[in-house]
Amino acid sequence: MEGAKVIVEYGIIGILFLMSIIAVGIAIERFSFIKNVRLEGFTSSKELEITLTKRLYIIASIGSNAPYIGLLGTVIGIMFTFYQMGNVGNIDTKGIMIGLSLALKATAAGLLVAIPCVSLYNMLLRRVKEKVVAYESRIVSGV
Repeated sequence: MEGAKVIVEYGIIGILFLMSIIAVGIAIERFSFIKNVRLEGFTSSKELEITLTKRLYIIASIGSNAPYIGLLGTVIGIMFTFYQMGNVGNIDTKGIMIGLSLALKATAAGLLVAIPCVSLYNMLLRRVKEKVVAYESRIVSGV
């Protein structure tokens, strides 16, 4: 059971923790960039949109893949639990519960990473759309 614990806690949950740090770091940088961008420096709305959406795909990818990584940890934890049950012969309820709780911990971690990432991505995408519309309205009004 120790092997499953190491893989799930340090491997899977460690990867999820790293992914969340990356996503938050990119989100902070993008919020700051979008807030301070000067519309005068762009020649088209497409150029502006491309500049504003740089690295947003990383946040979206983390948000969409984190539940699957958590699920992988769950599957690994359950596999090790069943393996241990088969090797021991008699069923130890305590060991089964510990193994299953470890497995579910990975799923929870995956969801805890995914939900904020999807929210951050949607918030950033909204800010990008606002800036692009502001740029386009500047051009139409002739400012």
